[in-house]
Amino acid sequence: MKLRLTLTYLILILLAVCSVLPALWIVMSSFKEGNSLYSETFLPRQFTLEHYRYMLAGDKYPYVSWFANTLKVAVSSTVLGTFLTLLGSYAMSRFQFKGRKTGLTLLLVVNMFPSFMSMVAIYILLAQLNLMNSHWALVLVYSSGSFAGNVFVAKGFYDTIPKSLEEAARIDGASHWTVFGRIMLPLLRPMLTYVSLMIFTGAWIDFIFAKLILRSSEKYTLAVGLYDMVSRQNSTEFTSFAAGAVMVAVPILILFIWLQRFLVAGLTQGANKG
Repeated sequence: MKLRLTLTYLILILLAVCSVLPALWIVMSSFKEGNSLYSETFLPRQFTLEHYRYMLAGDKYPYVSWFANTLKVAVSSTVLGTFLTLLGSYAMSRFQFKGRKTGLTLLLVVNMFPSFMSMVAIYILLAQLNLMNSHWALVLVYSSGSFAGNVFVAKGFYDTIPKSLEEAARIDGASHWTVFGRIMLPLLRPMLTYVSLMIFTGAWIDFIFAKLILRSSEKYTLAVGLYDMVSRQNSTEFTSFAAGAVMVAVPILILFIWLQRFLVAGLTQGANKG
């Protein structure tokens, strides 16, 4: 028993080191002088904020513009995706209609496949709709891409709310929209936080679809812009890239810390019933 427990802790420590060490390496590199990520010491011999000033100044790379593009896409995707998830999961939880179980099964099957498998189909569809190189195309992709998985979490949360609350409101003459807006929504804060944060995070850090859709550098998001910065021929600005990567992680880190209690509650309560 002690051997198994010791082995478990060793594995967990190893996994933690493998996860944390690359992130710490990037953070330390962003404070390092020069352009090379390689160093004989893990900690910089002399700390500098020059790389952060270089990225924010935008003399060579429009980092602030990339940040604004990413924020616009992420916020728009979060608003639209959360709205669709709330309505879809409410219908699946509260209404009985023909094809409901088939629809849930189909959503479950779709959720098993990674989203990048649809890249070719999305590219052809957006090209035919003349939406290539458009931020709104990304909004459509991100808001619908996580719909299947989020519906199951939200539906499980709806199922934990007693139907007696809804029935009492219906007896008093409330419509479905009134029940949804005045009774359901105030009770959905944990689940709403979880779904919104997952959509926002996915849109904020995504590279695959942003690289597929965006063509001009002024419309780049952070992930595409930073990749383009270091993938250019003879590029040596790796420490500046590290500074840009750290600034990408800061908003997500702040959101997770600020919304942690709602995030945990939304995830656990939504898993009670399927």
